[in-house]
Amino acid sequence: MTHVVATRPDLAAALAAVDPASRRAVVMTMGALHAGHLQLVREARALVGPSGHVTVTIFVNPTQFAPGEDLASYPRTFDADLAACREEGVDLVFAPAPDVVYPDGDPVVTVDPGELGTLLEGAVRPGHFRGVLTVVAKLLSLTRPHVALFGEKDYQQLTLIRRMVRDLDLGVEIVGVATVRADDGLALSSRNGYLSDAQRTVARAVPAALAAGREAAAAGGDPCEVETAVVRALSAYDVTVDYAVVRDAQLGPAPSSGEARLLVAVRVGSVRLLDNCRLVLGAPA
Repeated sequence: MTHVVATRPDLAAALAAVDPASRRAVVMTMGALHAGHLQLVREARALVGPSGHVTVTIFVNPTQFAPGEDLASYPRTFDADLAACREEGVDLVFAPAPDVVYPDGDPVVTVDPGELGTLLEGAVRPGHFRGVLTVVAKLLSLTRPHVALFGEKDYQQLTLIRRMVRDLDLGVEIVGVATVRADDGLALSSRNGYLSDAQRTVARAVPAALAAGREAAAAGGDPCEVETAVVRALSAYDVTVDYAVVRDAQLGPAPSSGEARLLVAVRVGSVRLLDNCRLVLGAPA
Protein backbone atom coordinates (compact mmCIF):
# COMPACT_ATOMS: atom_id res chain seq x y z
CA MET A 1 0.00 0.00 0.00
CA THR A 2 1.34 3.43 -0.94
CA HIS A 3 1.46 5.92 1.91
CA VAL A 4 1.08 9.58 0.89
CA VAL A 5 2.40 12.44 3.02
CA ALA A 6 2.75 16.17 2.46
CA THR A 7 4.32 17.54 5.66
CA ARG A 8 7.65 17.17 7.39
CA PRO A 9 6.21 15.59 10.56
CA ASP A 10 4.19 13.06 8.56
CA LEU A 11 7.24 12.23 6.45
CA ALA A 12 9.38 11.74 9.55
CA ALA A 13 6.73 9.51 11.11
CA ALA A 14 6.39 7.41 7.95
CA LEU A 15 10.15 6.92 7.70
CA ALA A 16 10.44 6.12 11.42
CA ALA A 17 8.05 3.21 10.87
CA VAL A 18 10.31 1.65 8.21
CA ASP A 19 12.33 -1.37 9.30
CA PRO A 20 15.80 0.05 10.05
CA ALA A 21 17.34 -2.99 8.38
CA SER A 22 15.61 -2.15 5.10
CA ARG A 23 17.51 -0.60 2.23
CA ARG A 24 15.84 2.68 1.22
CA ALA A 25 15.72 4.33 -2.21
CA VAL A 26 14.32 7.64 -3.40
CA VAL A 27 13.22 8.79 -6.86
CA MET A 28 12.82 12.56 -7.09
CA THR A 29 10.32 13.90 -9.62
CA MET A 30 8.39 17.04 -10.47
CA GLY A 31 5.34 14.94 -11.25
CA ALA A 32 3.70 14.49 -14.66
CA LEU A 33 5.08 10.97 -14.46
CA HIS A 34 5.82 9.05 -17.64
CA ALA A 35 7.46 5.73 -18.52
CA GLY A 36 10.91 7.19 -17.87
CA HIS A 37 10.02 8.01 -14.26
CA LEU A 38 8.44 4.61 -13.80
CA GLN A 39 11.61 2.94 -15.04
CA LEU A 40 13.47 4.79 -12.27
CA VAL A 41 10.96 3.39 -9.79
CA ARG A 42 11.44 -0.14 -11.11
CA GLU A 43 15.22 0.19 -10.93
CA ALA A 44 14.85 1.48 -7.38
CA ARG A 45 12.79 -1.55 -6.41
CA ALA A 46 15.31 -3.88 -8.03
CA LEU A 47 18.12 -2.25 -6.03
CA VAL A 48 16.42 -2.41 -2.63
CA GLY A 49 14.57 -5.69 -3.15
CA PRO A 50 11.00 -6.64 -2.24
CA SER A 51 11.64 -5.97 1.45
CA GLY A 52 13.25 -2.58 0.81
CA HIS A 53 11.57 0.82 0.82
CA VAL A 54 10.97 3.08 -2.18
CA THR A 55 10.02 6.74 -1.79
CA VAL A 56 8.94 8.96 -4.68
CA THR A 57 8.96 12.72 -4.21
CA ILE A 58 6.60 14.87 -6.28
CA PHE A 59 7.54 18.53 -6.06
CA VAL A 60 7.67 21.24 -8.71
CA ASN A 61 10.66 23.13 -7.38
CA PRO A 62 10.27 26.89 -7.88
CA THR A 63 13.91 27.75 -7.23
CA GLN A 64 15.12 26.04 -10.41
CA PHE A 65 12.85 28.09 -12.67
CA ALA A 66 13.99 31.50 -13.88
CA PRO A 67 11.55 34.39 -14.36
CA GLY A 68 9.59 33.84 -17.56
CA GLU A 69 10.06 30.05 -17.55
CA ASP A 70 7.16 27.61 -17.35
CA LEU A 71 6.72 27.25 -13.57
CA ALA A 72 3.04 28.23 -13.65
CA SER A 73 2.21 26.08 -16.67
CA TYR A 74 4.40 23.07 -15.81
CA PRO A 75 2.13 20.00 -16.05
CA ARG A 76 0.65 18.89 -12.75
CA THR A 77 -1.14 15.54 -12.82
CA PHE A 78 -1.10 14.44 -9.19
CA ASP A 79 -4.01 11.97 -9.27
CA ALA A 80 -2.55 10.13 -12.27
CA ASP A 81 0.93 10.26 -10.72
CA LEU A 82 -0.34 8.73 -7.49
CA ALA A 83 -2.18 5.99 -9.37
CA ALA A 84 1.04 5.15 -11.26
CA CYS A 85 3.03 5.02 -8.02
CA ARG A 86 0.48 2.69 -6.47
CA GLU A 87 0.57 0.43 -9.51
CA GLU A 88 4.37 0.24 -9.27
CA GLY A 89 4.25 -0.62 -5.58
CA VAL A 90 5.88 2.58 -4.30
CA ASP A 91 5.92 2.52 -0.52
CA LEU A 92 5.81 6.26 0.16
CA VAL A 93 4.98 9.39 -1.83
CA PHE A 94 6.16 12.71 -0.43
CA ALA A 95 4.25 15.54 -2.14
CA PRO A 96 5.02 18.75 -0.25
CA ALA A 97 3.94 22.31 -0.98
CA PRO A 98 6.69 24.91 -1.52
CA ASP A 99 6.32 26.27 2.02
CA VAL A 100 7.04 22.79 3.37
CA VAL A 101 10.31 22.48 1.46
CA TYR A 102 11.17 26.16 1.99
CA PRO A 103 9.53 27.09 5.32
CA ASP A 104 11.48 30.36 5.54
CA GLY A 105 10.94 31.35 1.92
CA ASP A 106 13.72 31.30 -0.63
CA PRO A 107 16.81 29.84 1.04
CA VAL A 108 19.66 32.16 1.97
CA VAL A 109 22.23 29.35 2.01
CA THR A 110 22.28 27.36 -1.22
CA VAL A 111 24.49 24.84 -3.02
CA ASP A 112 26.92 26.45 -5.47
CA PRO A 113 27.27 24.16 -8.50
CA GLY A 114 30.69 25.56 -9.37
CA GLU A 115 31.97 26.22 -12.88
CA LEU A 116 30.12 23.27 -14.43
CA GLY A 117 26.88 24.83 -13.27
CA THR A 118 27.52 27.85 -15.50
CA LEU A 119 28.11 25.84 -18.71
CA LEU A 120 25.72 24.20 -21.19
CA GLU A 121 22.33 24.21 -19.44
CA GLY A 122 23.75 26.55 -16.82
CA ALA A 123 24.65 29.10 -19.50
CA VAL A 124 21.19 28.94 -21.03
CA ARG A 125 19.41 28.91 -17.64
CA PRO A 126 21.52 30.91 -15.13
CA GLY A 127 20.90 29.82 -11.55
CA HIS A 128 19.07 26.65 -12.60
CA PHE A 129 21.56 24.21 -11.12
CA ARG A 130 21.86 26.14 -7.87
CA GLY A 131 18.12 25.53 -7.45
CA VAL A 132 18.39 21.89 -8.50
CA LEU A 133 21.27 21.00 -6.19
CA THR A 134 19.76 22.87 -3.26
CA VAL A 135 16.43 21.05 -3.50
CA VAL A 136 18.12 17.67 -4.08
CA ALA A 137 20.27 18.19 -0.98
CA LYS A 138 17.17 19.12 1.04
CA LEU A 139 15.16 16.15 -0.19
CA LEU A 140 18.04 13.77 0.49
CA SER A 141 18.20 15.12 4.03
CA LEU A 142 14.44 14.79 4.50
CA THR A 143 14.01 11.31 2.99
CA ARG A 144 17.32 9.80 4.23
CA PRO A 145 17.80 7.16 1.50
CA HIS A 146 20.69 4.80 0.94
CA VAL A 147 20.40 5.28 -2.82
CA ALA A 148 18.87 7.93 -5.10
CA LEU A 149 18.13 7.36 -8.78
CA PHE A 150 18.19 9.93 -11.58
CA GLY A 151 17.75 9.62 -15.34
CA GLU A 152 20.66 10.00 -17.73
CA LYS A 153 18.55 12.19 -20.01
CA ASP A 154 19.48 15.15 -17.81
CA TYR A 155 23.13 14.15 -17.86
CA GLN A 156 24.57 17.45 -16.64
CA GLN A 157 22.19 17.38 -13.70
CA LEU A 158 23.19 13.80 -12.89
CA THR A 159 26.89 14.70 -13.10
CA LEU A 160 26.46 17.68 -10.77
CA ILE A 161 24.44 15.68 -8.25
CA ARG A 162 27.12 13.01 -8.15
CA ARG A 163 29.77 15.67 -7.61
CA MET A 164 27.76 17.37 -4.86
CA VAL A 165 27.26 14.10 -3.01
CA ARG A 166 30.98 13.31 -3.29
CA ASP A 167 32.25 16.78 -2.41
CA LEU A 168 29.86 17.25 0.54
CA ASP A 169 30.15 13.67 1.85
CA LEU A 170 26.39 13.16 1.83
CA GLY A 171 26.72 9.39 2.10
CA VAL A 172 24.15 8.50 -0.56
CA GLU A 173 24.72 6.28 -3.58
CA ILE A 174 23.68 8.04 -6.79
CA VAL A 175 22.56 5.74 -9.60
CA GLY A 176 22.03 6.90 -13.17
CA VAL A 177 19.37 5.11 -15.22
CA ALA A 178 19.44 4.90 -19.01
CA THR A 179 17.17 7.23 -20.96
CA VAL A 180 13.78 5.80 -21.90
CA ARG A 181 12.69 6.64 -25.45
CA ALA A 182 9.48 6.69 -27.44
CA ASP A 183 9.14 4.62 -30.61
CA ASP A 184 10.36 7.58 -32.69
CA GLY A 185 13.56 7.78 -30.62
CA LEU A 186 12.63 10.95 -28.72
CA ALA A 187 13.68 10.88 -25.07
CA LEU A 188 10.67 10.85 -22.78
CA SER A 189 10.11 14.15 -20.99
CA SER A 190 7.18 15.78 -19.21
CA ARG A 191 7.64 18.79 -21.49
CA ASN A 192 7.08 16.69 -24.62
CA GLY A 193 3.40 17.27 -24.00
CA TYR A 194 3.90 20.86 -25.11
CA LEU A 195 4.74 19.69 -28.66
CA SER A 196 2.11 19.80 -31.40
CA ASP A 197 1.94 16.88 -33.82
CA ALA A 198 3.92 18.88 -36.38
CA GLN A 199 6.53 19.87 -33.79
CA ARG A 200 6.81 16.26 -32.70
CA THR A 201 7.88 15.37 -36.22
CA VAL A 202 10.48 18.16 -36.16
CA ALA A 203 11.71 16.96 -32.77
CA ARG A 204 12.98 13.79 -34.42
CA ALA A 205 15.96 15.97 -35.29
CA VAL A 206 17.38 15.17 -31.86
CA PRO A 207 17.63 11.36 -32.09
CA ALA A 208 18.73 11.76 -35.72
CA ALA A 209 21.55 14.06 -34.60
CA LEU A 210 22.66 11.66 -31.88
CA ALA A 211 22.74 8.85 -34.44
CA ALA A 212 24.90 11.03 -36.72
CA GLY A 213 27.27 11.71 -33.85
CA ARG A 214 27.60 8.04 -32.97
CA GLU A 215 28.22 7.20 -36.62
CA ALA A 216 30.94 9.84 -36.89
CA ALA A 217 32.62 8.60 -33.73
CA ALA A 218 32.44 4.98 -34.89
CA ALA A 219 34.16 6.04 -38.13
CA GLY A 220 37.07 7.42 -36.14
CA GLY A 221 35.99 11.06 -36.07
CA ASP A 222 37.56 13.38 -33.52
CA PRO A 223 35.35 15.55 -31.26
CA CYS A 224 35.25 18.40 -33.77
CA GLU A 225 34.19 16.06 -36.57
CA VAL A 226 31.50 14.52 -34.40
CA GLU A 227 30.11 17.94 -33.50
CA THR A 228 30.14 18.96 -37.18
CA ALA A 229 28.19 15.83 -38.10
CA VAL A 230 25.64 16.54 -35.39
CA VAL A 231 25.12 20.17 -36.43
CA ARG A 232 24.80 19.09 -40.06
CA ALA A 233 22.08 16.60 -39.09
CA LEU A 234 20.23 19.23 -37.06
CA SER A 235 20.39 21.72 -39.93
CA ALA A 236 18.01 19.53 -41.92
CA TYR A 237 15.23 20.39 -39.45
CA ASP A 238 13.54 23.60 -38.34
CA VAL A 239 15.15 23.73 -34.91
CA THR A 240 17.21 26.29 -33.01
CA VAL A 241 20.40 24.75 -31.64
CA ASP A 242 21.44 25.87 -28.17
CA TYR A 243 24.44 23.56 -28.12
CA ALA A 244 25.79 20.34 -29.62
CA VAL A 245 29.04 19.42 -27.91
CA VAL A 246 31.30 16.51 -27.06
CA ARG A 247 32.72 16.33 -23.54
CA ASP A 248 34.39 13.67 -21.42
CA ALA A 249 32.27 11.52 -19.13
CA GLN A 250 32.53 14.10 -16.33
CA LEU A 251 31.73 16.93 -18.76
CA GLY A 252 35.28 18.20 -18.90
CA PRO A 253 37.09 18.86 -22.20
CA ALA A 254 36.55 16.17 -24.81
CA PRO A 255 39.23 13.46 -24.92
CA SER A 256 40.99 12.58 -28.14
CA SER A 257 40.09 8.93 -27.57
CA GLY A 258 38.08 6.82 -25.17
CA GLU A 259 34.72 7.35 -23.52
CA ALA A 260 32.97 10.65 -24.13
CA ARG A 261 29.50 12.19 -24.00
CA LEU A 262 27.61 13.95 -26.76
CA LEU A 263 25.11 16.51 -25.44
CA VAL A 264 22.48 18.28 -27.53
CA ALA A 265 19.91 20.95 -26.69
CA VAL A 266 17.54 22.41 -29.25
CA ARG A 267 14.37 24.46 -29.35
CA VAL A 268 11.34 23.39 -31.32
CA GLY A 269 9.12 26.43 -31.17
CA SER A 270 9.11 27.36 -27.48
CA VAL A 271 9.95 23.82 -26.30
CA ARG A 272 13.53 22.98 -25.31
CA LEU A 273 14.62 19.40 -25.83
CA LEU A 274 17.69 17.90 -24.16
CA ASP A 275 19.37 14.64 -25.01
CA ASN A 276 22.74 12.95 -24.89
CA CYS A 277 24.49 9.69 -25.59
CA ARG A 278 27.71 7.87 -24.79
CA LEU A 279 30.44 7.86 -27.41
CA VAL A 280 33.75 6.05 -27.77
CA LEU A 281 36.26 8.21 -29.61
CA GLY A 282 39.31 6.96 -31.45
CA ALA A 283 40.29 5.07 -34.55
CA PRO A 284 37.63 2.57 -35.73
CA ALA A 285 38.30 -1.10 -35.13
